[in-house]
Amino acid sequence: MKAVTNSSVLIALSTIGQLSLLHQRFPEGLLLPQAVWREVVETGADIPGSREVASASWLTRRAITNNALATLLRLELDEGEAEAISLYLEEPVEAILLDEKNARKVARRMGLPVLGTLGILIWAKKNGSIPILREQLDALRLGKFRLSQLIYQEALNQVGE
Repeated sequence: MKAVTNSSVLIALSTIGQLSLLHQRFPEGLLLPQAVWREVVETGADIPGSREVASASWLTRRAITNNALATLLRLELDEGEAEAISLYLEEPVEAILLDEKNARKVARRMGLPVLGTLGILIWAKKNGSIPILREQLDALRLGKFRLSQLIYQEALNQVGE
């Protein structure tokens, strides 16, 4: 199983020391569009996860070929989100990893299977990879991850916490 990812999921999970959950969930690896690589590794050298992403053998950079689609998507989305959606359409995999509300909405309108940081953490809790979801959610909030109280509680309810 593979996925295409945007930068937000990589950064969020790295912030709380859980980047490896992505490899557990997608053992065949993740595809990163060039824009996401640039954002996380090159221009984002000081952000959480930069070094981890650069050295992870299970993350593969891919250049998109449908630049016209990415340009069109950039009317609504940032470069990384636009390239992630374009890459997913070029190389369909199990899911596309997006956190930003607008990007998720665009991807869903296109019929793409969207998963985000919370979905990964809920999966990890249900599969025993993390013992307590609440601790991870609290750590995300401390790291400035935007998470409404309603979504926070909904996530906890899904795992019986």
